Amino acid sequence: QVRLVESGGGLVQAGGSLRLSCTASGRTFSDYALAWFRQAPGREREFVAAISGSGTSYYGDAANGRFTCSRDDAKNTVYLQMNRLKPEDTAVYYCAARNYVIAASSSQYASWGQGTQVTVSS
Repeated sequence: QVRLVESGGGLVQAGGSLRLSCTASGRTFSDYALAWFRQAPGREREFVAAISGSGTSYYGDAANGRFTCSRDDAKNTVYLQMNRLKPEDTAVYYCAARNYVIAASSSQYASWGQGTQVTVSS
């Protein structure tokens, strides 16, 4: 089991940017596919982006061409760069890990971080 710790959330005005980080500890980091999900109050958890061990990225509708997912295996860290933020991006953002292969369903991920709050003001 891998331990995941997110950071980088906060309050930002609409149009601004944030970079979320998720640092992992445990098994060999490059073995993991890592993903970002988000959950707003009263809504289902939503897939945002994922990146495979080889560095291939995949984005959900939530990313909408504004977000970029990357990883630095030397730092055991995955990033989510979020640009042109909108109030509807307000949510708790979670990092998740699974073995090797990207998946867009939250049920496919066994390891989760505690989440980091992102609030976008209008």
